[in-house]
Amino acid sequence: MRISSRGQYGLRALAVLSTRHGNGPVQVREIARAERLSAKYLEQLLGRLRTGGLVKSVRGARGGYTLARDPKEIRVREVLLLLEGSLAPVGCVDEGGACGGDGQDACSAHGLWQGLHATVLTYLDSFTLADFARATTTTRDAARPAEAAEHAAAAPGAPAPEPAESELLAATTRG
Repeated sequence: MRISSRGQYGLRALAVLSTRHGNGPVQVREIARAERLSAKYLEQLLGRLRTGGLVKSVRGARGGYTLARDPKEIRVREVLLLLEGSLAPVGCVDEGGACGGDGQDACSAHGLWQGLHATVLTYLDSFTLADFARATTTTRDAARPAEAAEHAAAAPGAPAPEPAESELLAATTRG
């Protein structure tokens, strides 16, 4: 199973909407800027998410997109199924799928693929959009000092940035 850019970018866009939930509509260009995505492609994804009932669109100068439900009620599985279609590792695990195309007996690996599929779905069900947004915000915040250090290293004579608290904590816990 491989999650396409549709699933990846759509989930990232919804994470932005999740962090701004309850603060009014967010314009596509704001989401695109925040996630460094193409606004045009994002419009297509948000249209699909609107059709699927996960976001609402608001027209007008102050328009944009909002989540249709509380981010604590939207599971990552729901988002990816809407954007990707099937999450099955092989076709015979999908509803109506058949091993080898003959529709008869299951192949010898069928149980393995079913188990993998069930594990993936259970894992994705264990995360809400709110959980995902919180995790991505934490990850992004932790990555910023590293980005700043890269930029500082490129500028001769620039002072080195202070290490982040997470970096200091990690350094003190190392053996």
